[in-house]
Amino acid sequence: MGKKHKKGRFMDRHRLHKGIYILPNLFTSLNLFCGFFAIILSIEGNFGLAAAVIVIAGLCDGLDGKIARATRTTSKFGVEYDSLADLISFGLAPSLMFYLWAMKPLGRLGWLAAFLFTTCGALRLARFNTQSGTVSNEYFVGLPIPAAAGMLATIILFCLRLDLTSSIPPVLFLLPMYGLSFLMVSTIRFNSFKKAELFRRMNFNVLVGVILVFIFIAAEPSIALFLSAVVYVASGPVLCFRHRNRPVPEQE
Repeated sequence: MGKKHKKGRFMDRHRLHKGIYILPNLFTSLNLFCGFFAIILSIEGNFGLAAAVIVIAGLCDGLDGKIARATRTTSKFGVEYDSLADLISFGLAPSLMFYLWAMKPLGRLGWLAAFLFTTCGALRLARFNTQSGTVSNEYFVGLPIPAAAGMLATIILFCLRLDLTSSIPPVLFLLPMYGLSFLMVSTIRFNSFKKAELFRRMNFNVLVGVILVFIFIAAEPSIALFLSAVVYVASGPVLCFRHRNRPVPEQE
């Protein structure tokens, strides 16, 4: 009787342990749904909502990893599933959306740029998976694909908010496509904001600044998200340039 009771408790814990894995994978599925929905919206010409959905996909992508680490439910399956979802939501969906929104008049030149973005995104994900556990988690090597997709999405939101779409030549939109593609496969480092001390040591002035940023986002989300994306994308090259001429310390 005692053995059966122990076995029953073990099975209950085993089921609970397996059930916990549903939570992070649920957010990954929401991420994938947002990517697929953004593709449908782009085909229908609803680019503003499609861009907003990609931003939501980025939030889901950020939550699934944090939930998995917090609940200690990280797994190889979750990593692979997350990468496949990211390729749809942040590789295919934003490139197709951006092509249909601004670069379709360019013909072959436009869809080849969109294909390059998707390909570089896939390469970025593959490199990230192979380097997992071998590089510091304080930074990303190359621009993360959700940040690249977010940049494209916020460009659309920004232009629609200020009614700039018709006044910008389509050829100029090739610049962010090629630039973001290069940054994704580059070795430029970008802050991952995973360092716990970064938030533990936040002083009062920084807290007030963060609150003001949230107020700005609530007041003008399209403009605020665009500026935030620009700052993050530019931070990698700027820091790389600043550290380029820094002397390497001599080893004793």
